[in-house]
Amino acid sequence: MIYETAEAWRAAPEKRVLLFGMSGLGKTHVSTLLREAGGWFHYSVDYRIGTRYMGEHIADNFKREAMKVPLLRQLLLTDSVYIASNITFDNLAPLSTYLGKPGNPDLGGLPFAEYLRRQEQHRTAEIAALLDTPHFIARAEALYGYPHFVCDSGGSICEVVDPDDPDDPVLRALSAELLLVWIEGSAAHTAELVRRFDRAPKPMYYQPEFLRAAWEDYRAETGLAEAEVDPDAFVRWTYARALAHRTPRYAAMARNWGVTVTADEIARVTDESGFVDLVARAIARAAGPAS
Repeated sequence: MIYETAEAWRAAPEKRVLLFGMSGLGKTHVSTLLREAGGWFHYSVDYRIGTRYMGEHIADNFKREAMKVPLLRQLLLTDSVYIASNITFDNLAPLSTYLGKPGNPDLGGLPFAEYLRRQEQHRTAEIAALLDTPHFIARAEALYGYPHFVCDSGGSICEVVDPDDPDDPVLRALSAELLLVWIEGSAAHTAELVRRFDRAPKPMYYQPEFLRAAWEDYRAETGLAEAEVDPDAFVRWTYARALAHRTPRYAAMARNWGVTVTADEIARVTDESGFVDLVARAIARAAGPAS
């Protein structure tokens, strides 16, 4: 770790952290809090994915749908209208909408092969956006004079790295520049995330092996053909399994590459000093009892 002790972290003139964990446990909330405190550059991996790496895919998908409408088709062909996504840190809907869900096209589903293609695009984009982090650390300081940096990673970071490989290129690059901080949820948090997802299921990225197995298992269990699958029903069925799949991967990332804080601890952070104190305690816990 770049901060070997709590004292080193507190004394560091340039504090750099990457927050990771399940979506909905406070990564973006704390990142925004730090940004608004001043002195912290907020780098959103999902925003970078949706603008730099998948922005063209997203816009082309909008245009593809618009071309089905005669009036819009004519306007597009004559360059009379401009179509683009309005993605923001707080609204990543254009990205998730593009990822989509597999199943019945009459219910908004994608053919599974097309769904896999978009998933692979996201995997490539996420790795590239994560590897851009050192560039943005340097850019934030050189251009804007920000001494501190928080990387707000996507929930799927654990799906695009091998946390048990000491030579994993993404984790090596990140850990050389930032302290990796896992926001760990409890069983109660997991249950609440599942309830939220059940109310409003949304597209997300899955590791290819996990996704293919889930698709095969769901269709075997339901007896449905690909085009008969309700997209929302499938992603609801898959979500709790995805949480269980990700938790040990997050834990390995924290054990081998960083530190852990709990979602309850994060929820109690109200300012920059509270965050600095929390991370200092996490570093001390990771170091173990003094010899």
